[in-house]
Amino acid sequence: MALRSMDELRQQAQGALSLNIAFIGVVNGLFSTLHALGNADSAALAAATGMDTGYVLRWCDAAYAFGWLELTDNEQWRLSEDGDRMRPEAENSRVGVAVGAVLSAHMAERAAGLMRTGERPGEKVLAERETILPWFGLMLENNFRKTFEEKICPTVPIFAEVDARGGLAVDLGCGNGWYLRALAARCGHLHGLGLDGFAENIRQATEKAQSEGIADRLHFDEGDIHQFSLPEPADLIAMNRSLHHVWENRGEIFQRLHASLKPEGAIVIWEPAWPDDHRVLREPPLRGMAFQNLTEHVQGNHFLHPEEIATALSEAGLHPEIFPFGSDVVVVGRV
Repeated sequence: MALRSMDELRQQAQGALSLNIAFIGVVNGLFSTLHALGNADSAALAAATGMDTGYVLRWCDAAYAFGWLELTDNEQWRLSEDGDRMRPEAENSRVGVAVGAVLSAHMAERAAGLMRTGERPGEKVLAERETILPWFGLMLENNFRKTFEEKICPTVPIFAEVDARGGLAVDLGCGNGWYLRALAARCGHLHGLGLDGFAENIRQATEKAQSEGIADRLHFDEGDIHQFSLPEPADLIAMNRSLHHVWENRGEIFQRLHASLKPEGAIVIWEPAWPDDHRVLREPPLRGMAFQNLTEHVQGNHFLHPEEIATALSEAGLHPEIFPFGSDVVVVGRV
């Protein structure tokens, strides 16, 4: 890899700054409010959002500098096309990129300090920044829902099978419910149960299912992957990008999941596919995975090879099938 010039490094740094500015606008409702107002000066935007006028004034200048805002002829602010896409409610919203950038900076700072001691404080580090945690589910939805809808769901047969028999799909660690909401939108006969340990995620999932008109088929509740009970045996139990968080207890967990399935049921695991050869990590789709694997170490985790997942399912008495999707993998373990 060629030596990067100072100009290239500064350009990369400017990209990070731009997303930092966008994040501030997202979490404080500035993009959404300005969209509703159409045009506004800084004072009017501050009043409409309930934010401090001095902070909003300087945020508007910064957002304009990085192209999130435009100025009208009468010195009013309005959203640029890019700024409009930073609204959480916008079609094809790009909120996930801004949230992910700030989360990455937080995790990098934590890794820098912890590297000296070897401490691995666990998943609580994700909740250390109160402005980030409420946006975690939407970040995952922005980053992965399209892949699920367009590539995974049409390709992996178990989803159509469960839909055909009007079965129960369970999502463990459901976040804001995006996976089940996407599945229910595509599969009109199945019903779903999402379990998550954060009450805010359950609130968001329930609210979104209601707004999308599918709340009659989806239910969300607080639950722990280590201790949960289902109202009936499941046709499908999904773990989306979460198995690596509980990998050390995989035997116990897979046995529990196996016991919760119907005779024709399956466990569906979706994970980043850690490569066998670290030389491929320089490929653009894998660079983010390499960084995230460092931050997973902070949380006490690490990414998995697809074959490891398949072997663990086999040891739990299930029949695994591997479906590769670029830098990700879906492994289905059938009863």
